[in-house]
Amino acid sequence: MGQTNNQPPEKVSTLPGKPGVYQFYDSQGQVIYVGKAKNLKKRVASYFNKGRHESHRLAMLVSRIADIQFIVVESESDALLLENNLIKKYQPRYNVQLKDDKTFPWICIRNEPFPRVFSTRNVVKDGSLYFGPYTSANMVRVLLDLVRRIYPLRTCTYNLTPENIQNGRFKECLEYHIGNCKAPCIGMQSEEAYNRSIGHIKRILKGDIQEVIDYMRGMMDDYAGAHQFEEAQSIKEKIQLLEKYKSRSTVVNTRIHNVDVFSVLEKGRQVYVNYLKVVAGRIVQSHTVEMKRKLDEEPADLLPMVITDIRQRLESHSNELVVPFGIDYPMEGLRITVPKKGDKKKLLELSERNLKYYHYEKEKRNEKIQAKFSRNRELEQLQKDLRMDRLPRHIECFDNSNIQGQHPVAACVVFRNGKPSRKEYRHFNIRSVRGPDDYASMKEVVFRRYRRLLNNGDELPQLVVIDGGKGQLSAARSSMQELGIQDQVVVIGIAKRLEEIYFPGDPVPLYLDKKSSSLKTIQHLRDEAHRFGIQFHRQKRSQDFTSTELEGIEGIGPRTAQILLEKYGSVAEVRKLDRTTLARDVGPAKASVIWEHFHG
Repeated sequence: MGQTNNQPPEKVSTLPGKPGVYQFYDSQGQVIYVGKAKNLKKRVASYFNKGRHESHRLAMLVSRIADIQFIVVESESDALLLENNLIKKYQPRYNVQLKDDKTFPWICIRNEPFPRVFSTRNVVKDGSLYFGPYTSANMVRVLLDLVRRIYPLRTCTYNLTPENIQNGRFKECLEYHIGNCKAPCIGMQSEEAYNRSIGHIKRILKGDIQEVIDYMRGMMDDYAGAHQFEEAQSIKEKIQLLEKYKSRSTVVNTRIHNVDVFSVLEKGRQVYVNYLKVVAGRIVQSHTVEMKRKLDEEPADLLPMVITDIRQRLESHSNELVVPFGIDYPMEGLRITVPKKGDKKKLLELSERNLKYYHYEKEKRNEKIQAKFSRNRELEQLQKDLRMDRLPRHIECFDNSNIQGQHPVAACVVFRNGKPSRKEYRHFNIRSVRGPDDYASMKEVVFRRYRRLLNNGDELPQLVVIDGGKGQLSAARSSMQELGIQDQVVVIGIAKRLEEIYFPGDPVPLYLDKKSSSLKTIQHLRDEAHRFGIQFHRQKRSQDFTSTELEGIEGIGPRTAQILLEKYGSVAEVRKLDRTTLARDVGPAKASVIWEHFHG
């Protein structure tokens, strides 16, 4: 490594013309950039050439370089690997950082008598077999579920040595009795038979599913030939599970044996890379990483770094890369393919579709986060405008509906975190009021609503909005006082004429800015309560009309009308029925009366 303290431009002349990795340091001694080079001297010198810095970010990097150090390696491939490791170690400010540092899950076949098969994120060098790593924990669950449905395996931690089994040190457990294990702990399953299953599981995890299917078909035929049909059916069901799993993952020609596929998507300064691992024509792994460009790097410069990182962490040893464009990737024995047509082109297009879906889902998540942030700001503004002590995350609004006192009903709508919670909406039939009395109706429904919440131990809202002026507001406040919750809930009224906001006991209304988010939130609550109440009122009027028409037939009472309406839904459908059908529902006498009413 270089040790001189010369200024960076002067130090360039001392760099060797060999492959290696260079590190730029700032005046605080922090690594701010790590790069690789075929020729260290030429590559580093290019940073200090006049006219080189079209990018503001690159010029900023160069201005901060206080020292240069380097490491000479044997080959370009060694430089690529070392660069990747140093970036992970130092996380330099001006290097692209891969937004992915999680530990991937593996499937372990434990090195022990009667091996257990389980998932883990810790690889221990104890002679056990590890398959993976898998980029999806869900894929691990699917594979383990498939394995356990086909092969009953033990899950206990007993040391199942031949001596321990022969000495009867163990007893069968519940897993044996429910069919999940064949109890090798008490000698009910031989080690040879158990290891045969483990051999099949290894082939499944390697992707050699067809070999296992062929073996099981032979077993099925043997059982069927010996007239052991239950055993043959059991093997058939296992074959179907394997075939189903295999069909899910088969996407291309099975002659594409062991290939890594990479595609790239650019969105502004963000760059996304998708990886597909293909074994025997089946996709066995998929993974997407994203990065933010620091120095306006081109995708052709970034892709080799991502390929190195993914192949290292996922321990891929494929001898062919399928990529969307030519790249400088100096690894011996590795073929790089840029397909123009055929199955490999289809694989590349599939990888690109995965990237588009990934980006679309990310955008949707960001929109939801932004919407939630916006709603929080609106609630904070509402809290400020209404001079509330608490943030109104739970708001309820009441509205009355009646026409000249007919079918008086009320509606209560509920908003949580600024959004309608429609499953919590409630209708009310007015019980105690006769005639058009909005004040008494409001007093009744508010009392019934919050008495129920108190009786059920449910939380009260922070804010209650009453659709109406001072009269309706006073009625609602009266009910709250009767229940003793007047100090626990802020209640306001909104009058329709000028959108005034009234507070209990204050004759002077509050006028909110017509464009304010607070007024729009209150109007949304009021309009939603009105819509919901009108909908219920129309339903009541419709039910009343249809019930009255049937009950108006001489000899037909409410019970008969109810039976027909519940079964056929409307009077129009009842009108279409013939005498025979009506007679089956209400008897021949009433059927004749109804039919004559509609058709006589």
